[in-house]
Amino acid sequence: MQRVPGRRDAEGRHLGSLGLAYAALGDARRAIECYEQHAGIAREIGDRRGESNASWNLGLAYEKQERYAEACALMQITVDFERAIGHPDAEPDATRLAEVCAKAK
Repeated sequence: MQRVPGRRDAEGRHLGSLGLAYAALGDARRAIECYEQHAGIAREIGDRRGESNASWNLGLAYEKQERYAEACALMQITVDFERAIGHPDAEPDATRLAEVCAKAK
């Protein structure tokens, strides 16, 4: 991916979209790589929404690999963020999170 100076936010979003495409194609390894990079960039630039999105998608990818403890920890980031901003998906996502965390036990 070509980097544009000062546009790390766009780079992160593009990596997230690329991760979604790889996931749809069934390439979990590449999807996870993209989500991890997206999350790293988001943390680096202080983009909490981006980190939340990347964490949720990464959690879903880990869930498919039955890596439930890792999925639970990542998806918790999203639920915490959504609750902090009063997002309407906070409680439905919290319910989904509880299902994933129960599998980790």
